[in-house]
Amino acid sequence: MAGGIGSRFWPMSREDMPKQFLDILGIGKTLIQQTYERFERVCPSENIYIITNKSYREKIIEQIPGINPDCIICEPHRRNTAPCIAYASHKIYQLNPDANIVVAPSDHLILKEDVFVDCVNTALDQASKTECLITMGIKPHRPDTGYGYIQFDASETLENEDLKKVKVFTEKPESEVAKEFLASGDYYWNSGIFIWNVKSVINGLVEHLSDVNDLLKAGADAYNTDAEEAFIAEAYEKCPNISIDYGLMENAKNVYILCADFGWSDLGTWGSLYSHLDKDENGNAKVGEKVFLYDSSDCMVHVPNDKLVLVQGLNDYIVSESNNVLLICKKEDEQKIKEDLKDIKSKLDNNFL
Repeated sequence: MAGGIGSRFWPMSREDMPKQFLDILGIGKTLIQQTYERFERVCPSENIYIITNKSYREKIIEQIPGINPDCIICEPHRRNTAPCIAYASHKIYQLNPDANIVVAPSDHLILKEDVFVDCVNTALDQASKTECLITMGIKPHRPDTGYGYIQFDASETLENEDLKKVKVFTEKPESEVAKEFLASGDYYWNSGIFIWNVKSVINGLVEHLSDVNDLLKAGADAYNTDAEEAFIAEAYEKCPNISIDYGLMENAKNVYILCADFGWSDLGTWGSLYSHLDKDENGNAKVGEKVFLYDSSDCMVHVPNDKLVLVQGLNDYIVSESNNVLLICKKEDEQKIKEDLKDIKSKLDNNFL
């Protein structure tokens, strides 16, 4: 899935160039390039489909040379993850009604790729044999309030004891609740990575998201033909904006969690990026070749390589420059950026967004 805007990484992530298409870590590869290469270890490249907003199609072709254009699925509108997954599932079902599928965001960081590949293969094997919906759960290392949590029942497992029955999903909790979750030991972070057989997920959609499923199932004869684009344009106009977590995973009775720890982060905030970057002796993290910090500590500076940046006397701040925008913000207040952008949007044009 590669259609998001990544607004929490503004000003680096913009509508016309969201974070999945950026070298956010400063390592010479964008996040979507890293994700694509990771899944080439799981299946042949011709079986890797990227679903995205139609405005990003050319960016994908540019960043992933040699990709078959037929493997780029274009949404005409953003309708959240449930319509996105339903569309891709019905399209794949027409190609292979026995397909086993991994659904993954294109903009996550995974440090232990060997462990990740092993976990995916374990889940795929189980999904091929059992009508189950599997979500990847990440062992929490801190009481983070920026992630959703999944509670599992350790007494009810599938063949692999790491696959445990899900009891409840909890959206981003308050700090004290997150501390309780961490201490309990039976809550994992929700990674947003799912594994299932295509028939299993379509059965789940039929039962719990019939409005979305009926709209997209109606195009069975159009998928993978010249008629697909016109059908999807009409269907998406009618699709509700709903997440797969809220619409399906929180309601289905056959949901299991694969408990894992493969160095995962959704890189959803400046703070999460800061935690994964190298720091100097004063706790400063920087991306940019000409960044100089003096009398400063615990700062996050992210600027283009051709920019000279001097930071003097700042503590615990984010400094980011991209094109025509400079952001200076306390790290503890980064969640306010999204609200501030609403105010800016009412006063300025989209060239700044």
